[in-house]
Amino acid sequence: MEHEVVQPPKARAGDRIAVLSPSFAAPGAYPAVHEQGMRRLAEVTGLVPVEYPTTRQVGASAQARAADIDAAFADPSIRGILASIGGEDQITVIPHLDSRLPCADPKPFLGTSDNTNLHQWLWANGVASFYGGSSQVHLGPGPGVDDVHARSLRAALTTGGSLEVTDPGESEDVGVDWDDPRALESSGEREATEPWAWDGPARSVTGRTWGGCLEVLQWVLTAGRFPFDAAVLEGGVLLLETSEELLPAREVGWIVRSLGERGILGAVAAVLLARPPVSDFSRRPAPEERTRLRAEQRDVVVELVARYNPEAVVCTGVPFGHTRPQWVLPHGGSVTVDGVQQRVHADYS
Repeated sequence: MEHEVVQPPKARAGDRIAVLSPSFAAPGAYPAVHEQGMRRLAEVTGLVPVEYPTTRQVGASAQARAADIDAAFADPSIRGILASIGGEDQITVIPHLDSRLPCADPKPFLGTSDNTNLHQWLWANGVASFYGGSSQVHLGPGPGVDDVHARSLRAALTTGGSLEVTDPGESEDVGVDWDDPRALESSGEREATEPWAWDGPARSVTGRTWGGCLEVLQWVLTAGRFPFDAAVLEGGVLLLETSEELLPAREVGWIVRSLGERGILGAVAAVLLARPPVSDFSRRPAPEERTRLRAEQRDVVVELVARYNPEAVVCTGVPFGHTRPQWVLPHGGSVTVDGVQQRVHADYS
């Protein structure tokens, strides 16, 4: 089964990029972090950030947020779209969108977490996007923009090309509270990362990516917004990551098992599982407990992938999704998961 997905053209220096809040309007709740993020977005990409009516409007209706998304896709001067952050109700926005607009003028869309809804909507309508990016999380806070995030952000929006996805050697689950002025200059508590784990056969796979935040994928499938046979993902690379809700490993396993029953695990040729968050502002387990929680999630996913597809190459611990530093990865684009050399390369064309 074939499903054509178009790669949007890149922006050029001086072009305009829409910064939207399709879920939670964090820029309105924490404007200082947002404004620093807008300055850094311009510095890192050479693009001109443009806000819309609901970018800072906390509590905006689903219809109003959809109108801003439509307006950004309809405006020929806008050459990219970045979500400010995720949330939990974007699923209610999707029915109000006009699918003709991104098809008529495809442009790169970047977002993570709840923006899995928009990634799946775009993919279903034949438009590729980039999984990752959040002006409120990865641009605004801290002393600067992490190198791996800046490089993949530029590649997604302006430069294209192929990059090796590498581990930055450190990671944080949560930063400084955005109500605290120190959030503008300090990172959260970072710790050394563990080596990525490789499972499945020692072979190299190059395929088109599909996936996102595991919890949101469950919502998307429940709402019937993946209107395809799983065979459409044949030979692809499945991207999976979990959110700051800190699901126990057994619940992660239940959702992944459902993907297996849906035929998705059996169709793909490789799986990339992100380094998961295991702490937040109120829950900060001891270091050995954090290591155990990450290992439990890894083990349950690896076991389930092997059950449904023993030929799949599986790499776990990759820094995308709900982690910082964060790689922006293609969604609907090409990624190579090399189980022989144990390396990952992403094509940002």
